[in-house]
Amino acid sequence: MTYCVAIKVNDGLVFAADTRTAAGVDDVRTYNKLHVLDVPGERVFVILSAGNLATTQYVLAYARREMNDPNVAVSLRTVRHMFDAAEYLGQLSVRAQRQATNEGMNGGVNVETTLILGGQILGEDPALYLIYPLGNCIAASPEMPFLQIGEIKYGKPILDRFVRTQVKLEDAARCALVSLDSTMRSNISVGPPVDVAILPRDALAISHSLRLDFDTPYYASLKDSWGRQLENAVRGLPKFDWEVQQSLPLGQHPGGNQQQRQSSDSTMGGLQQGWQPQWPIDDGNETGRR
Repeated sequence: MTYCVAIKVNDGLVFAADTRTAAGVDDVRTYNKLHVLDVPGERVFVILSAGNLATTQYVLAYARREMNDPNVAVSLRTVRHMFDAAEYLGQLSVRAQRQATNEGMNGGVNVETTLILGGQILGEDPALYLIYPLGNCIAASPEMPFLQIGEIKYGKPILDRFVRTQVKLEDAARCALVSLDSTMRSNISVGPPVDVAILPRDALAISHSLRLDFDTPYYASLKDSWGRQLENAVRGLPKFDWEVQQSLPLGQHPGGNQQQRQSSDSTMGGLQQGWQPQWPIDDGNETGRR
């Protein structure tokens, strides 16, 4: 399984991905799922991948080959818009899947792959696209400024709560790492090392590229700090009513409850001390009737 996330904020784009492709008891394998293709000073593309590894490799191989071939009419080097780049990769993906199916190479194996494409072409704003196995795509938006593929459910809550377009680029990167860490804690099929790439707006180049493992000092510090702050946050949540009452000094209760409790206690005390009703009771004898 896989987990990849890309975030779009006003200051640029953040990408993060795990590297685990197999997680058997005695078979743990890793593979890069974050790939950078660029023309320095003109355009830069980052591709995140989840799904069939052979299909992914086909897409990447042809994208690189055609990008470097001046005789190819349509490639990542020649497309004019990020949407065109997303459509181009979608067509490569569909072609790879169709070829595997027609030639009987899939052997009943799912050959689909899902991609995230992010980047910037000179003269345009940075953009993010989620490319489905069918080749169609959707773009990130101010209302949904992040895209995920793979095992998305464990890392989504922190993104929903924190990621907004005005968030700083570095904060978005930390949020992406926390999202990955939450996923890895809950799903063994997602694992380290973790790749992170930061693309500032209008830089047309990756400014920071990191590979982090569990024992990498920064990542270890981030995990420890996040865990401790989560514990403190839970302990700082509002208390239940009974906890508040138990913590108050003797004789003090919120909202006038002490007076009501005294009244109730007095009534109950009267019942226990032989209190008698003030109206006639039919006890089966004439003496109780008037």
